[in-house]
Amino acid sequence: MPSATTPKRYPLLGPLDRLDKIIDEVRPDRVVVALAERRGRLPVRQLLDSQISCGVVVEDAVEAYERLTGKVAIEMLMPGSVVFSRAFRKSRLTLLGSRVVSVLAALIGLSLLAPLSMLIAIAIKLDSRGPVFFVHDRVGRCGRRFKLIKFRSMRPAERAADVVVDDGHRVTRVGRWLRKFRLDEIPQFVNILRGDMNLVGPRPHRVPKFELFVEQIPYFWLRFTIRPGLTGWAQTRYAYAQTLEEETEKVRYDLYYLKHMSFWLDVRILVDTIKIVLLSRGSAGAPRRETVVVTNEHAETRLSAA
Repeated sequence: MPSATTPKRYPLLGPLDRLDKIIDEVRPDRVVVALAERRGRLPVRQLLDSQISCGVVVEDAVEAYERLTGKVAIEMLMPGSVVFSRAFRKSRLTLLGSRVVSVLAALIGLSLLAPLSMLIAIAIKLDSRGPVFFVHDRVGRCGRRFKLIKFRSMRPAERAADVVVDDGHRVTRVGRWLRKFRLDEIPQFVNILRGDMNLVGPRPHRVPKFELFVEQIPYFWLRFTIRPGLTGWAQTRYAYAQTLEEETEKVRYDLYYLKHMSFWLDVRILVDTIKIVLLSRGSAGAPRRETVVVTNEHAETRLSAA
């Protein structure tokens, strides 16, 4: 019996020319087409028959990947699909709506949190020497640099190496609480009012990282076609990135947000952000349904989240 950590192998059900018989036998809810080369090989008639006669949902593998994971398969993005696709070009109405909501939220947030901000400023000054705010250069929309504002959560570095090697020992007692509940982010409401950021969007990167990632991560520059955000889809779906591979994974989520950006997705991100800050993260298991996956040579059955 395979262990829980052993990857489950799904059976190969047969070649593509038997697809209609396989669908009759398996009765799948969904067929996912993952053919690398479709010209002259896509079983169009069988797929259409399964849709019309059996009510089977036929779905492209890239779309299924996005739906199930909440991220974009960067490796499958073609330059032409990015340039000509409307999905990555947001309408002026969508951008205006996001901007209006962000400004209103920033005004309300600064007003309601003003007493708390004053207490935080006093606690920072009493806890350690240094300024109340930490200001850092970040990259915003269209590559424009701006000054990101945070409450200071660390002691000033005694030497330049402290910033590069390990800054964990410099976090103050107040800073630990600020970081735990994300209270150090409150001053970024000012960045929102100044037009540097929105409430929701990809998180802004530091300048050196931006220059590195533009060269190393495919389509990384797409993140900067919209304003960065105080919180974002990648922040609610993935942990802090410490390696290039992890950063690439977060970009997949950022591009998903850019592609599916909407008011309701923003609401979901804000609700998830509140849960992450105040509650323990957890998710209920989604129901699993049977799917037939059409690959280069065979059809195979898999279980996937509905």
